[in-house]
Amino acid sequence: MEDPEAWLRLRLEQNDVATRVQALIQGLTDAIIRANIAAGRWIPLFRGVFAVVSGEPTPAMWRRAALLFIRGPALLSHQSAAAVLGLPGGDDSLPIHVTVSYTSSARGCPGIVVHRSRAFAHIALAACDPPVTTKVQTLIDLAVAAPNAKEGMRVLTAGAAAGRVDGGKIVEALELRRPRRYVKALLAAAKMLAEGVESVLEAGYANDVELAHRIPAGVRQVARVVEGRRRLEDIEYVLPLGTLTVRLDGWRYHANRRTAHADRQRDNAAELEGRARLVFGPEEVQGAPCRTAEMVCERMRQLGWTGEMTRCTKCS
Repeated sequence: MEDPEAWLRLRLEQNDVATRVQALIQGLTDAIIRANIAAGRWIPLFRGVFAVVSGEPTPAMWRRAALLFIRGPALLSHQSAAAVLGLPGGDDSLPIHVTVSYTSSARGCPGIVVHRSRAFAHIALAACDPPVTTKVQTLIDLAVAAPNAKEGMRVLTAGAAAGRVDGGKIVEALELRRPRRYVKALLAAAKMLAEGVESVLEAGYANDVELAHRIPAGVRQVARVVEGRRRLEDIEYVLPLGTLTVRLDGWRYHANRRTAHADRQRDNAAELEGRARLVFGPEEVQGAPCRTAEMVCERMRQLGWTGEMTRCTKCS
């Protein structure tokens, strides 16, 4: 071997994955490469790319191998990028998704899906190894790949809420580089995020309760002073005969005495101010969104709303 230390550095930088060309540059021969593979000391991954260790290749090895297989610059994207970034929808299994420049001649193979982007120079997460698309671009890619616009909206809002991605940045990206489909739906979802949707449960309520049933969107993250402390109400609907507050409590609902006390304070403050209130959790929002929409509309009508709820495809 020409330079054992350089070979070791290469292995460390590339998750113990190398290409045939890299091995030859280091002074190894095709005969040595074949012997290592035949003996099970090295594991072939893609054509001309192998793990230089024995045993089951890790997800990181497969991702690195896909990037090494592609000729020229490439970014992990879609499900593969989501797995690296810790976003919902991430998938460590094959195929590996990569994005290249629109003018690239790179081709995929079994186990690698190649996407092309005219905005390749603008969608990479800075100073990241392995190279990967930004959180904003990854969420947009996953949403555009959804089977329909509604599912695309759900993917975008749930992913942004879970990954704490700024809705305003998603709106900016969608307006600057319009995706190939679902433009209006994804812009609507992104603007909803920019207006205050902050959790997966809130995203589910916005999509499956409000949007799916054409309920006018409420005002989100409304600040209220309760016993001298600033508290945020999830959603408020200002109606002719009063205000309806909708509170969304997740899996940690009343998980401790402090949380329970804070919620009682908010309930008492709402009662003293004459605000109507409804409280929903995952069971109502995710499990029975149509019934939840009916309850919200019924209470809104009691407070002077004259609109009608639109029945969605899931309504019985």
